[in-house]
Amino acid sequence: MTEERTSPPLTGGERETLRAFLDFHRETLAMKCEGLSDEQLRLAASPPSTLCLLGLVRHMAEVERAWFRRTIDGEDVPLVWSGEGDFQAAYDASRSTRAEAFAAWEAEVAHARRIEAEAGSLDVTGLNARSGEEVSLRLVMLHLIHEYARHNGHADLLREAIDGTTGA
Repeated sequence: MTEERTSPPLTGGERETLRAFLDFHRETLAMKCEGLSDEQLRLAASPPSTLCLLGLVRHMAEVERAWFRRTIDGEDVPLVWSGEGDFQAAYDASRSTRAEAFAAWEAEVAHARRIEAEAGSLDVTGLNARSGEEVSLRLVMLHLIHEYARHNGHADLLREAIDGTTGA
């Protein structure tokens, strides 16, 4: 696996640090999927759970879309894999491919980077569709870091079960 990822700054400003940690975790998820076939990416390696690496990529595409495009940018876009707003639907990757999942995820990451870069400050707010509360870009970036870190832990275990590969 490629070990080259964004290194968060040791003394950077808040926004630069948040951006770097978020990119580090995005790159970690991609790294955990590197070199695997579609079949391996769909493998639920920890029964009875059906969670798989491709499902994690699909889920993170939904998370990026919901928090950056829908919440911060106020776009009226549906989720990618569920017209009913069911984030869990993304986990079902039984008929998905690397090309499909990664294209959606990479597109949402590009939107998120654009939205974050265009925001005047971390204090920019948007409306959380689920809670109806205002949330800041700062909170969104922290939430995404948390979400990726949590799921990258799952990805570590899934990858090790698939082919024995371990690493940061």
